[in-house]
Amino acid sequence: MRMVRWLILLAVGVAAAAQAQAAAMSDAGTGAASQVEVPGLQPPIEMRSSSRLREHLLPGDAISTFIQADQIDGNPDKAFTLTGHAQIRRPDAVLKGDSIHYDRATGEVTVNGDLRVQRDATLITGPSGHINLDNYQGAIKAPDFWLGATGGTAQAQHADIFSKSEFRLTQVRYSSCSCASPSWYIKAHSLDVDMDENEGVAHDGVLYFKGVPILASPYLTFPVKDERKSGFLAPTYSTSSSTGLSVSVPYYLNLAPNYDLTLDPQIMSKRGMMLGATGRYIGNGYTGLAQANYMPRDRLADRDRWMYRWTHYQQFDGGFYANWDIQRVSDNNYFRDISNTIGLNSAATVYLPQTLTAGWANSDWNASVQSLHYQTLQDPNAPVAPPFNELAARLNGHRYDWNGFDLNMDASAIHFTRPLELGTRLGPDGNRFEIYPSVSYPIVHPGWYVTPKIGVNYTQYGNTNWHNTDFNQLGSTASYGPSASRTVPIVSLDSGMTFDRTTSLFGRSTTQTLEPRLYYLYIPYRNQSNLPVYDTYLAPFSFDQAFEENRYVGGWDRINNANQLTAALTTRWIDNATGLERLSLSGGIQQYFVDQMVTLPGEVAREHQHSDLLGGASAALTDSLSTALGVQYDVYDHQVSQAYTSLRWSPQRLTTVALTYRYQNSSLINQQYLPTPQNQISLGVQWPFTKHWYGVGRIDYALGQEASGGNSRIPQAMLGVEYKSDCCWSARVVFQRYAISDTQANTALFFQLELTGLGSLGSDPMDLINRNIPGYQPVTPAQQPGTSFERYE
Repeated sequence: MRMVRWLILLAVGVAAAAQAQAAAMSDAGTGAASQVEVPGLQPPIEMRSSSRLREHLLPGDAISTFIQADQIDGNPDKAFTLTGHAQIRRPDAVLKGDSIHYDRATGEVTVNGDLRVQRDATLITGPSGHINLDNYQGAIKAPDFWLGATGGTAQAQHADIFSKSEFRLTQVRYSSCSCASPSWYIKAHSLDVDMDENEGVAHDGVLYFKGVPILASPYLTFPVKDERKSGFLAPTYSTSSSTGLSVSVPYYLNLAPNYDLTLDPQIMSKRGMMLGATGRYIGNGYTGLAQANYMPRDRLADRDRWMYRWTHYQQFDGGFYANWDIQRVSDNNYFRDISNTIGLNSAATVYLPQTLTAGWANSDWNASVQSLHYQTLQDPNAPVAPPFNELAARLNGHRYDWNGFDLNMDASAIHFTRPLELGTRLGPDGNRFEIYPSVSYPIVHPGWYVTPKIGVNYTQYGNTNWHNTDFNQLGSTASYGPSASRTVPIVSLDSGMTFDRTTSLFGRSTTQTLEPRLYYLYIPYRNQSNLPVYDTYLAPFSFDQAFEENRYVGGWDRINNANQLTAALTTRWIDNATGLERLSLSGGIQQYFVDQMVTLPGEVAREHQHSDLLGGASAALTDSLSTALGVQYDVYDHQVSQAYTSLRWSPQRLTTVALTYRYQNSSLINQQYLPTPQNQISLGVQWPFTKHWYGVGRIDYALGQEASGGNSRIPQAMLGVEYKSDCCWSARVVFQRYAISDTQANTALFFQLELTGLGSLGSDPMDLINRNIPGYQPVTPAQQPGTSFERYE
């Protein structure tokens, strides 16, 4: 029989198409202020830009239908039968089969032989079936489904189709694993799928892993697209020495595209039940997150335990803004006792700030008022002084290249208060007003620059209540007054040059640079011994600090006297083929022309005429091996004051070894404004044992120093193993031991089974691994999101 291909245009809606174009134009959204990102949420519809190109039909759109076959019998205007490579195509669906009978009056389509139906990225195949193209209702025998752009597949005995997005499968097996023999699947008596609501509901469902049932439920829900949906999340569980076995079954509420809520009830075998909730939101000019936990009765602590935090960012019209970060816990030991659900960083938390800020900003100015209070979490064995609470107004502004000059202004007015803690007064209360205008004139030419700068810092203290105490260790309280002021000019000259030449390094063609830098600073002496100290501390000496105006940072309670010159020299070797910096060497020193006369209370003044010698180096020895070194050397006492060195080797993907050593001489710790000494070795490893097995580990070993008690200890140790299969699953077990105070340590065990396309069972240790293993790479690569054009026909 002669092959005949007919292409018939059944309907063309010109007027409807015009209406659709007008509707698309009216969808254009309005712009909005930039938002703080809240992952997974979408801003309100009025904040989103819309495209004239749409993927879906809207009411009133024209629906043109095309048919194609080897042979057509009947009347195309009433009812007809397509035979051989039969197809019916519409903008919203494609229907194929060996034989298709279409009754245009009722919209009924009956397909026999090799049925294929595709809508968006969903494909249905089967031996036969019928469907109504007007209301998308029908049934299919023994269907195979490919659901959405996530790659989910389902096989069933029968499918009932209720609408464009809703259908029911009976005696079904579902999996989003793309392997020929899926590692996991769900068997159910029936499966209801609603594509628009992104929900699959398995009735009498059983989750199988490697053919073994691991979870059964009469009502099991899961997403059928890579989008948010309400429902129970995978249960998590972990164990630690502080809480015992912890089991959590979170419930996620997808309340709206721009806000959601997660409820997280958790049972701890040693302590009891904790109720938790986390809400996120994003709107027109604002974003935020609120979190709270509550334990009605901790069996070990014999008291209620709670924690809350609310973070909000708000942008108003005209450059005005407001934000707050409010957090608090029930008691000093909250984080230490419940750190298995929080992590090491929070377990070592000492200060919880509560801030409220409002202000106005443009490209040149920023004015704000802020309230800042702290909750101090005391360790009875190592008490600390709480910070001052602040009520502050600040003004910062700059103007660059104003007839060649750069202008800058910093000003603040702050009221300081400090609560009575540890049974004694820990500092004076009072006010501080500070203003620091400055002007510089950068002279920049190819290969060199010179930047002179001059400024004047004026600081006024008022209403200072010293509580009749000699806080500054002056020997008496006679010179303390309720008010005092200080005016200090600050003059600096910064200059540098850059030379380069072509050379070679390790047999590679490179460009070597030579970069000398000189920085001169002059600040006359002002007696500041009777001024309060609120928020100022001594900065550790480093390359960055060597080129700063003030060796005291945080606030302006002390401004050092200075007549000094900083000299530094850096040379680099840059690979000409790749642009990679292969080697860098730096050295620097400060020469003092006057003695140090300004100190913090208890600080020992400098005795020498030049600083420690600073040295630094970094090298990419090969494409997989790099190292870095920093050292501060006391040339008077011939000893290393501080040192840091690291070595990282990454010979291939999923393989890294990182070794670091940090040292700080205990003799530097001569007063309260310097950090505690360090002498610690850290080793982090990710290493493949086989194609499927990987090990991860981290250990910190603190070597004892006399100033810190002389005892060596392990602040943190972590050991884990990961398994990655060839087909849609991975698993990991991680053990961690970490110090939560000077005398206490916790242990925790994490186990996670990750089923690709479904989620994870167990407790998630990935944040712990990423934070502690430098250069760590996930063994399971991130899934690439699909599109509605997957399997397009």
